[in-house]
Amino acid sequence: MDFSALNFGVDGDSITANNQWSHHVYENLGFASHHNVAIGSAVWYKRTISCAKGSVTTQSYNDPDFKGFSDGWLETDDLEELQKRANNCAVVHIERYISDVKSGKAPVPDVFAFAMGTNDDINCLGNAETALKGKTLENVNLFTEAGAMRWCLQRIMEEFPLARVFVLTPLQTATPEHNDKTRKQIETVMKPVAMAMGAQLIDCYGESGICEKFENIGAEGKYLIDGLHPKLDGQALQGRYVTKEIRNNMF
Repeated sequence: MDFSALNFGVDGDSITANNQWSHHVYENLGFASHHNVAIGSAVWYKRTISCAKGSVTTQSYNDPDFKGFSDGWLETDDLEELQKRANNCAVVHIERYISDVKSGKAPVPDVFAFAMGTNDDINCLGNAETALKGKTLENVNLFTEAGAMRWCLQRIMEEFPLARVFVLTPLQTATPEHNDKTRKQIETVMKPVAMAMGAQLIDCYGESGICEKFENIGAEGKYLIDGLHPKLDGQALQGRYVTKEIRNNMF
């Protein structure tokens, strides 16, 4: 298949931001373009963040007073900074992506890939069966991973009906407890929602070649620089795996 006339759209967190695995996919397959709206520290869902000075709740990208995004994670009582962090979720990223296409900043995607969930809280997963009820998004709870994932997939599919949509599972990290959380996410939310929405699930957790046994918490290991984020060779490894999955599925 000739990918040179196809446009590649991407959303994710710090493992996807800028030119990491998705840039390798873009180059490996020879896509015409690569529009990436991933931001570090992102989660799937909307949220309310509280501190001593008050609380903030995720805005809409189209709100007149939209404060922007932040990939910050250190403790702070700065409400404007916390508002930017609350906005850093896939729901708002996708509102931004759709806006970019409509305004001409990005082309209509032929292939779109989500790579979210690494930073999601185990208490915010929600229920896939509940999130998938109904044909419209009117009653979907965007403050859960299940609801936000369904919303994001459906919005991309509605706006760009010819696009093929893929969902990447999070990678294994060096921390067993974090991997336990990721496996629960995959089995209870990501698999059922992707399947119900007709999106191809790409198993980066189990098939990318990155394994907890060879990584070190907070320090450099075989493919991760700090037990979480891939080094250059880890980015290339993940990119080759995702390249294969997209190419084979598109064929």
